[in-house]
Amino acid sequence: MDHLAVLVVIVPLMSAPVCVLLDRSRPAWLTSLVAAWFSFGAAVMLLLRVSAEGPLRYSLGGWEAPWGIEFRIDVLGGYVLLIVTAVAALVMVFARHSVEQEIPHDRIARFYAALLLVFAGLAGITVTGDAFNLFVFLEISSLASYAAISMGRDRRALSASFQYLVMGTIGATFILIGIGMLYMMTGTLNMIDLAARLPEVSDSRTVRAGFAFLTVGIGLKLALFPLHLWLPNAYAYAPSTVTAFLAATATKVAVYALLRFVLEIFGVEFSLHAMPLDRILVFLGLLGILSGSLVAVFQRDLKRMLAYSSVAQIGYMVLGIGLASVTGVTAAILHVFNHALMKGALFLALGAVAYRVGAVTLREFAGMGQRLPWTTAAIVLGGLSLIGVPPTAGFVSKWYLVLGTLEQGLWLVAMLVLFGSLLALIYVWKLVEAAYFKPPPANAAAVAEAPLSMLVPVWTLVAANIYFGLYTDVSVGLASRVAHDLVGGGG
Repeated sequence: MDHLAVLVVIVPLMSAPVCVLLDRSRPAWLTSLVAAWFSFGAAVMLLLRVSAEGPLRYSLGGWEAPWGIEFRIDVLGGYVLLIVTAVAALVMVFARHSVEQEIPHDRIARFYAALLLVFAGLAGITVTGDAFNLFVFLEISSLASYAAISMGRDRRALSASFQYLVMGTIGATFILIGIGMLYMMTGTLNMIDLAARLPEVSDSRTVRAGFAFLTVGIGLKLALFPLHLWLPNAYAYAPSTVTAFLAATATKVAVYALLRFVLEIFGVEFSLHAMPLDRILVFLGLLGILSGSLVAVFQRDLKRMLAYSSVAQIGYMVLGIGLASVTGVTAAILHVFNHALMKGALFLALGAVAYRVGAVTLREFAGMGQRLPWTTAAIVLGGLSLIGVPPTAGFVSKWYLVLGTLEQGLWLVAMLVLFGSLLALIYVWKLVEAAYFKPPPANAAAVAEAPLSMLVPVWTLVAANIYFGLYTDVSVGLASRVAHDLVGGGG
């Protein structure tokens, strides 16, 4: 129990080279599956512990912070870690059949190694208490993501991966420069130390420049509008397993990093008052909601449609942070959790369609309600959560977001949030119309549902969308508690 904080990262990290050494698809998959489920179990126990006892600290090598590197897990970190590990555990169950079809056989073991490195990097970001260590884990996950995206049979995945690499490298460089500037002014990299020392030097141009570099760098990793151009192609052309995992976790961890730096390390007073980040985030969040949703309406490829939808959903999260209130930040943190559920379910379901049909365009989706009824029903329910229809999880976070805007008298912003949901209704309806009101293509062959190992993770996430829409004590309770810690009761 004392070492769970480090084992949750070390187990998937060390399992990656094991997959390469095994160099066979079935043993590599089993290794990945065991590592993911072990980390999920550890994350559940860690969240229960920090919820009851407060933040957990783990000093690597016995060197106490700030001299040594410290893993520190609080409720926010445990909350995001649970999202990452839960999605990873379900994706690994789903992956076996999908990967065997989409990845060349001689690359499968290396593919699982790359996926485990992505997982380990994202988990590491949520548990580390050291700013430079956060950058290191970010690069581990990013570099492995570039490799995993490029391994599919579609050659367009190579150009998508290269575009992601270029944009990701720029973002990582900005983050590193920002961390370097903070170290130059404070002499520490420990996040708790940084939060204590920064107020004394917050008026300096170096700190303000570091803040700007960090915000833009994290914005690139987050795919915040207009820094989102890498995301649609990366999601559309990556193997289905990679798309589902990244869509449900990577941008959520970037939101976590933004919350950690902006609200905890720099503090609300500096970030959202002395610096005008609150107005910038509200403005860019609204632009992301409207532009992402509008572009999604005109997409024919369903993975690209959902990719642009993710740009819009990220807009909801940063809008909540920009409101700089307990209700707004609660909505943002809640949407991190709920969006992971809905996008995980939708992209896994599209992966099941691709496994049986071979493509996921609107043309191939015609008549899918008759051909793959269970998979199509999962997509429709996930789409309802994406719109924000009660009693789904998506409704809960959008409800809190609208409440946050109305608390501050921002009626126009509230109306634009609702308009974004209306646009989501339009592109989700296109799926429903194609699946249930159009006949299958003339040359469509009869197909069976995807294997049970692919459907079970899909329906687990669909069921979670409905459960957390009906029973909100855990999700809203944790999100509200974190928001009070970050913003304060007077926010």
